[in-house]
Amino acid sequence: MDKLIGCDSPFWGIVLDTRLKGRIALTPAFHRDIVLNKDKSLYKFIWVKSGRLSLEIDHVPVKIEEGEVVSLAPLQRLRICDVSGEYFALLFNSNFYCIFGHDDEVSCNGLLFNGTSRIMRLKLSENEIQTLNDLVSGFVYEYEVKDSFREEMFRILLKRIIIFFTRIARRKFSITQEKEKSFEIVRQYYVLVDL
Repeated sequence: MDKLIGCDSPFWGIVLDTRLKGRIALTPAFHRDIVLNKDKSLYKFIWVKSGRLSLEIDHVPVKIEEGEVVSLAPLQRLRICDVSGEYFALLFNSNFYCIFGHDDEVSCNGLLFNGTSRIMRLKLSENEIQTLNDLVSGFVYEYEVKDSFREEMFRILLKRIIIFFTRIARRKFSITQEKEKSFEIVRQYYVLVDL
C-alpha cells in the first residue's frame, strides 16, 4: 500500500509500504500522522527547512533551528512539541533499508544512528540545503512514476541521503581512521541493545 497525501496542499506526504513490511515515508506533518507516530520501528531524519522545531527526544527538550537535521534510531523516542516553521521527516524501517553485514557507515548500524551517545545534530550549509532540496524533489518525482523500479529508486535515494549526511557528520566530528575505532565501540553497544 502506498499513498500520496494532498500534493497540492502544504501538508502533502509520501508513504510507501512494501510486500516485505518495509516502509518509507516523507512528510512535512509527522507530528499529525497518528499511524507513523505509533510505528516504533522507524529510523528518522528530521530537517528544519524554516523556523524551528521544539522536540522532546528521550524526555530531553531540544530545539532544532532552520537548516539543521537530526537523525534518530528507533530506540530513541521522539515527541514534536511545537512547530514554528516548515520541516520534513524522512522515516524508514529496517525492512525497507538496512545493510548490517558490510558497510557500517551507510547502514542502520552506522555513524548517523548509532555512532554517538548524543543526538546526531547537523547544521547544513547553503549548498547542502540545495542538495537536500534536490533529493527531496527526487522522492516526489519517483513517487509519481508508477513502475516496478519505484521501490528500488527510493532505496537508492535513501542511500544517497544517508551517505550525504554521513559525509557531513564525518566533517563535523573530524572523524579519522583512529577516531573511527571509538565510534565502533558505541555502534556495537547499540547493536547489542537493539537485539
